[in-house]
Amino acid sequence: MEHDQVISVDNKKTDNTKKNPNPVDIHVGGRVRLRRMLVGLSQEKLGMSMGLTFQQIQKYEKGVNRIGASRLFRLSQILDVPVQFFFDGMQAINASTAVGMAEPKQESFLYEFLNTRDGLELNRAFVKVTDPQVRKSVIELVRSIGRSKTKD
Repeated sequence: MEHDQVISVDNKKTDNTKKNPNPVDIHVGGRVRLRRMLVGLSQEKLGMSMGLTFQQIQKYEKGVNRIGASRLFRLSQILDVPVQFFFDGMQAINASTAVGMAEPKQESFLYEFLNTRDGLELNRAFVKVTDPQVRKSVIELVRSIGRSKTKD
């Protein structure tokens, strides 16, 4: 057997092992969260539009519960992205486990950062800056702050 199962008194199988979420489910859930936050939807509003509770949306976003094909298709419609959006970056995540492959690891870090609230807020604010000189100054400011923190 793949994992330990016990037959209970009522002849139902019960699982004695805790399964960790599948990395694909975690990635897809993170992409749902990213897109939901980018469009400014709360978990509650997204859940209502799908006929689900916000708790179910939380479980999807954490990868605890797998999102079925029909729900994933509905999410793509609500969030206005192609279904493929939820799988974008999977190659980078899978490749990040390869030894000596620094570039995919950096891409993986980027996806992880963009899935955080700080990453999303920074991205939203930055794209609103239209002046190229101001953008350049912001980038240089952040770089200099990063350098000064590593010297401490």
